Amino acid sequence: MGRLFGTDGVRGVANADLTAEMALGLSVAAAHVLAEAGTFEGHRPTAVVGRDPRASGEFLEAAVVAGLASAGVDVLRVGVLPTPAVAFLTGELGADLGVMLSASHNAMPDNGIKFFARGGHKLADELEDRIESVYEEHRTGAPWERPTGAGVGRVREYGEGFDRYAEHLLGALPNRLDGLKVVLDEAHGAAARVSPEAFQRAGAEVVTIGAEPDGLNINDGCGSTHLDKIKAAVVEHGADLGIAHDGDADRCLAVDHTGAEVDGDQILAVLALAMRERSALRAETVVATVMSNLGFKLAMEREGIRLVQTAVGDRYVLEEMKEHGFALGGEQSGHVIILDHATTGDGTLTGLLLGARVAGSGRSLRELASVMERLPQVLINVPDVDRTRVGTSAELSAAVADAERELGATGRVLLRPSGTEPLVRVMVEAADIEQARSVAGRLADVVKSALG
Repeated sequence: MGRLFGTDGVRGVANADLTAEMALGLSVAAAHVLAEAGTFEGHRPTAVVGRDPRASGEFLEAAVVAGLASAGVDVLRVGVLPTPAVAFLTGELGADLGVMLSASHNAMPDNGIKFFARGGHKLADELEDRIESVYEEHRTGAPWERPTGAGVGRVREYGEGFDRYAEHLLGALPNRLDGLKVVLDEAHGAAARVSPEAFQRAGAEVVTIGAEPDGLNINDGCGSTHLDKIKAAVVEHGADLGIAHDGDADRCLAVDHTGAEVDGDQILAVLALAMRERSALRAETVVATVMSNLGFKLAMEREGIRLVQTAVGDRYVLEEMKEHGFALGGEQSGHVIILDHATTGDGTLTGLLLGARVAGSGRSLRELASVMERLPQVLINVPDVDRTRVGTSAELSAAVADAERELGATGRVLLRPSGTEPLVRVMVEAADIEQARSVAGRLADVVKSALG
């Protein structure tokens, strides 16, 4: 069996790959592993459980809550809230564990389980590995030790989570958003209520699209993976900017007043300069992944800001930030971590801070984002291949070496297996878009033939 945990929890098609039995079993295993690790020592444990609006989240939430309570963990159900809200509330309420049910930007049939440790931080790899092995051990027959009587966990609704999270977001802002008109695309997802509420409380005039989740329409032609609607809406409403979330709102992408996309690299660049201006960018350093555009690296060098790069995945960005005390990091996809105010990527917080920079500086987002020039970058996702063989195929290694020779110092190639889906990502940067497309297309063909 392959590893259940990917770069962002356990994901799969709900009720096929990710079943109620698995959700229950993983939750019980997590409770036992954290008890073993001493997390619950000396007190009765508590968990915060939230979800995005997917229909499958209803039965999966029930399974997770049942599993935790059966293992003696008290549960606070916070309902439909963004992933970063569940992380925040886990820390804020002093809970021992947080659980979020979401498959983020994936299509509606998928779902996922993400665990947070005390304080709202993602679980360490070794704890995830231990949860998986304990789950497997008991799935194949070893009985659980179960509490009885007063030892079973109690379950209650925690309705105050919405307001506590919204107030937390407002407390992170250096200035208000008065005078700003913002379009928000909520992807029919977890932030459909709380994100517009936070922007309005901050003083912005808000137009919302994609804010009517029905359990089936999450990420469907909207949100941060489908920007056409928000681009049109920003222009139509004469807005200053647009903010597009994904299904669980742990990321955002932006659109300037002309309808042009502002990606995660540009958002990072704008926030890095804003934070340095108010002495909040510790060590004058920003953390990003190897997927960041070469133009971002060049802009940071020109502005005298140090760039530290990590493997792809916001968890690796976060590890680097925590280890060295850096304040800002993120990914091109729009996962941005502001460590003074969040333990994970927070799309609503990022959008609010971007809006605050526009409002406070009196400059348009287009002007602010022009601090960096994006070099042409082509990304091709190659599905239905054996992603585990990326580093071992001689045919693929030779093709990459040829491509790197062709591009020389003006571009680069990056091949990586997805951490959440059965595909390989081929990324090529070049000074010329046609060259980037040509090289990426050839490499994608080799990936198909070598790993298919």
